[in-house]
Amino acid sequence: MEIKIYTTSTCPYCTMAKDFLKDRGIKYTEFNVGADARARDEMIKKTGQMGVPVIEIDEEIIIGFDQRRISEKLGIK
Repeated sequence: MEIKIYTTSTCPYCTMAKDFLKDRGIKYTEFNVGADARARDEMIKKTGQMGVPVIEIDEEIIIGFDQRRISEKLGIK
């Protein structure tokens, strides 16, 4: 399972999403769209927006820290 998180340094919901995954031992790749223009362009192309966090789990996009949807997609409680 491949997990990507598009974040910014100042986003509290990004931190919450990363902590949620870390606490469950789930590995992910983080892309800071505030510092990485290529990642920002990729995120905008995938979602049509600039809001973060954007979480991509096996090519399914979840916008925002939607703990319920993330848990369902990962099969965790």
